[in-house]
Amino acid sequence: MANFYTDNKDLRFHLEHPLIKKIITLKENNFADKDKFDYAPVDIEDALDSYDKVLEIVGDICGEIIGPNAEDVDHEGPEVINGRVKYAKGTKENHEALAKAGLIGMSLPRKYGGLNFSMVPYVMAAELVSRADAGFANIWGLQDCAETLHEFADDTLKDEFLPRFHFGATAAMDLTEPDAGSDLQAVMLKATYDEKNDTWLLNGVKRFITNGDADISLVLARSEEGTTDGRGLSLFVYDKADGGMTVRRIENKLGIKGSPTCELVFKNAPAKLVGSRKMGLIKYVMSLMNSARLGVGAQSVGIAEAAYREGLAYAKERQQFGKPIIHFPAVYELLTNMEVKVKASRSLLYETTRFVDMYKVYTHLGTERKLEKEERNEMKKYQRLADIYTPLLKLFASEYCNQVAYDSLQIHGGSGYMKDYPIERIYRDARITNVYEGTSQLQVVAAIRGVTTGAYLNQIKEYEAQELRPNLEYIRRDLIEMTGIYEKAVNAVVEINDKEDNNDYLDFHARRLVEMAGYIIMGYLLLNDTMRDTENEKFAALLTKTGKSEVLKMSNYINNFELKDLGVYKK
Repeated sequence: MANFYTDNKDLRFHLEHPLIKKIITLKENNFADKDKFDYAPVDIEDALDSYDKVLEIVGDICGEIIGPNAEDVDHEGPEVINGRVKYAKGTKENHEALAKAGLIGMSLPRKYGGLNFSMVPYVMAAELVSRADAGFANIWGLQDCAETLHEFADDTLKDEFLPRFHFGATAAMDLTEPDAGSDLQAVMLKATYDEKNDTWLLNGVKRFITNGDADISLVLARSEEGTTDGRGLSLFVYDKADGGMTVRRIENKLGIKGSPTCELVFKNAPAKLVGSRKMGLIKYVMSLMNSARLGVGAQSVGIAEAAYREGLAYAKERQQFGKPIIHFPAVYELLTNMEVKVKASRSLLYETTRFVDMYKVYTHLGTERKLEKEERNEMKKYQRLADIYTPLLKLFASEYCNQVAYDSLQIHGGSGYMKDYPIERIYRDARITNVYEGTSQLQVVAAIRGVTTGAYLNQIKEYEAQELRPNLEYIRRDLIEMTGIYEKAVNAVVEINDKEDNNDYLDFHARRLVEMAGYIIMGYLLLNDTMRDTENEKFAALLTKTGKSEVLKMSNYINNFELKDLGVYKK
C-alpha cells in the first residue's frame, strides 16, 4: 500500500522541530479541552501522536485514492450543467474520502468540529494532497476560508458556517474580476444593503475563481457608494444554498484541470458582512492571501516531490547504452540538484509555517485572555517574520517547483512529452504555481521590504549565531561570506536609489536582492537541519555552493550596472 506520509521521512523530521512543542502548548491553551472532548490531547506527546496518526491517514488516502484518481480527473475534468459545477468522478471520491475522515476544517477549534491542529500538520497535509493531485489540492486547500472566518467573523457567523466544514462543505474566495486581477483595489462587484430584509445583496461578475461553485464563499465587494479604491471594499460570506449566483463558464486551463476555475454572475445574491465595513481588502483579504500563498508554497513542494520521484524512478528503469541512465553524470547531477531544491523549499516552507503558527496562536489566545508583555512582543516578532517569509517562500517554492518539473520531464526525454507518463500532467500543473495568488514578480514587490528594512539580514544573523558542530563550519564560512556580499549589494543599490531619488533603480534590482537573501536563508535552514539529522549535510553544502555562485553572479551584475543602463530596458 502506498502511503505518502510514511514514505517521506522529511515530514516527520519537520513535525518534530523543537518549536513545535511550544506551538502545541499555546494552541491547546495548556490542554484546556482535555475534559470537554474525548479526542483532545492531554499533553504534548499525545498531541504529536495525534498529528502523526492523522497525517498517516492523509498519506494513505493520498496514496490509495487521490493519486490513482489524478490521471482520470485530469482527462475528465469538471463541467457546467445549468449554471452549476459538476466535479469529475474522481474529484468527488477524493473529497468524500477526506470529509469522511474528518479532514476538512482540521485547524478549526473542536467546538466547531475541527481537530484544533496547528498550521504545521495542516500544511503537511496540504503538501501530501498536492503531491497526489495538485488540482484537487486547490479544492481541499480552500478550507483556509474557514480560518479567515474564525479569525475575523463574529460569533453568530462562526456558529452558522464553521461547523459545516467538518461535514465536508467546500469553500471559495471570490476576489478577482475581469478588470481586477492582481490589482484588487479595482474590484467593482457591488454590495448593497437591503434594509427591508436586513441583508446585503451582491451584483456583478467574478472571474478566475477557483472552485467557484463552492458551498461557502468569501466575496470581496464594493460596499461604499462612490469609492474606487481599497477603502471602499468589504468582505462578505455567501451561502450557495441562498441562490442568486450562477456559474457562467469554466476556464479551459493548461493544468490543474480537475479544479474548476469559474466565471460567476451574482444577481441580488444575499450575503453577510464579515467583520467591519471598509476592511475587506485592507485587513481580511490580505490575511486570506497570505494563507493562500502559504498554501501555494505547500502545493509547490508537493508537486516538486512528485516530479522528483517520477524522474528518479524513470532514471532507474530506463536503459541506454547498456546501463540505467541514472549512472550518467548528466542525469545524476540533474537528480541531485532536483532533490536539493525540494529539500530547501521544504525547509523554507516549514520555517515560514512555524512563524505563522506562532503569531496565530497568540492572536487567538489574546481573545481569551490578556497577553503578557513578553507574549505580545513575541507575537509581533513572529508576525513580522511571517510577513517577510511568506512572499519569499511563494517565490522560491514555486520557481523551484517549475524547475524540478522541467528537469524531470527532461530526464524522461521524448516519453515525458507523451501522456503515457504522469510527468506530463505534473509539468502542466506546476506552471500555475508561480502565477496565481500573486506572480513571482509581485512576491518580489512584497519581499523587498525585508531587504530594505534589514529584516532578512537580522534573521540571517540569528541563524549565523546558532550552535554548530565544528565539522560544519566550512558551510557557515561560505554563508557568512555570502552575507557580506549581500550586505554590500543592498547598500550599493539603496545608496544610488536614494541619491538619485529614483525608485526604478531599486525595483529593477529587487529580485536579485531578494533571491540573494533567499539563498542565504535556505542555506542556513538546511545547515540547522543538519544539527538534527547529519544526512542533511550534503544538501546544505550543495545548496550553499549553488547559492554562493548565484550570489556572486548577481553581485557582479549589480556592481557593473549603471543608472543610465536602465534606459536600455525601458520601452
